[in-house]
Amino acid sequence: MYIAVFIQPFTWSFYTASVFIGIAAAVLWTAQGNCLTINSDEHTIGRNSGIFWALLQSSLFFGNLYIYFAWQGKTQISESDRRTVFIALTVISLVGTVLFFLIRKPESENVLGEDESSDDQDLEVNESAQNNVTKAVDAFKKSLKLCVTKEMLLLSVTTAYTGLELTFFSGVYGTCIGAINKFGTEEKSLIGLSGIFIGIGAILGGSLFGLLSKNNRFGRNPVVLLGILVHFIAFYLIFLNMPGDAPIAPVEGTNSNAYIRPSKEVAILCSFLLGLGDSCFNTQLLSILGFLYSDDSAPAFAIFKFVQSICAAVAFFYSNYLLLHWQLLVMVLFGFFGTISFFTVEWDAAAIVARGSDYRSI
Repeated sequence: MYIAVFIQPFTWSFYTASVFIGIAAAVLWTAQGNCLTINSDEHTIGRNSGIFWALLQSSLFFGNLYIYFAWQGKTQISESDRRTVFIALTVISLVGTVLFFLIRKPESENVLGEDESSDDQDLEVNESAQNNVTKAVDAFKKSLKLCVTKEMLLLSVTTAYTGLELTFFSGVYGTCIGAINKFGTEEKSLIGLSGIFIGIGAILGGSLFGLLSKNNRFGRNPVVLLGILVHFIAFYLIFLNMPGDAPIAPVEGTNSNAYIRPSKEVAILCSFLLGLGDSCFNTQLLSILGFLYSDDSAPAFAIFKFVQSICAAVAFFYSNYLLLHWQLLVMVLFGFFGTISFFTVEWDAAAIVARGSDYRSI
């Protein structure tokens, strides 16, 4: 619905569809997280999270690749070009929706964290008798109780960081590139190229961590550490390469000086690093949530998406007012504390596993 609005856009339809897509995204992400969990076990949750993230981010690569070549050299986008793109995207979305109905229902013995006792079977029978409204209320109550637990509060700091950096690489960074007049006539086409390399970084990260997760003896912390180091390098290079007023520059762009002469190559390298670092955080968050809350993952993923979306919205708001270096500072602070928070949860979980206790009991 949201994509179809752009075929023939109106102000009222755009804002209405934006509200609906926000509601739908919350439901969809919760369902996807739950589906990922129940189709995984303790040995495959990391691999499946990586594959899921790589497939998800492939849209960044293929979509921007088409735009880069199809619209290269154009200073104005015609109505025909716009309609062609959004009609194609609408059809792809419909196909994806239909494919959701083909997802298999896992066998009971493959469900992560399932207890095959008769008590659990009786519980499932009782739950199936409840009406949908009661189930929804129960899920909401579980989410409220879960969000104040130690583990979820700590992971919420990490999730908040992913929301901030999501806004930055998906909305702010491309705007900064397009606003720098010193990039010359290629400044607009660089936006598409930046999206391509963000997608390459995200796909590479998701694929790599998915393939290596089975043989990873060191847990999730090294991947998250790699992610924050990659992002810190990217933030530092962006700080040096782009003028501070780039996010809030007028339509005419900015001719302000950065600490170094703006480099297209450095800008594209930073795009790759942003995508790679983002995949480090999100794959490990999906993995640890599916592992910790395997018995009832829907409330956990609902909180994950709620916190991420709130922080993304806040970042979109302040991105219109704060200079670039202040936005980078906010992400550095949240990234640092988010990494420490993730480490704490992972260390506690590893200690419980070492004692032979149930990992999900933390």
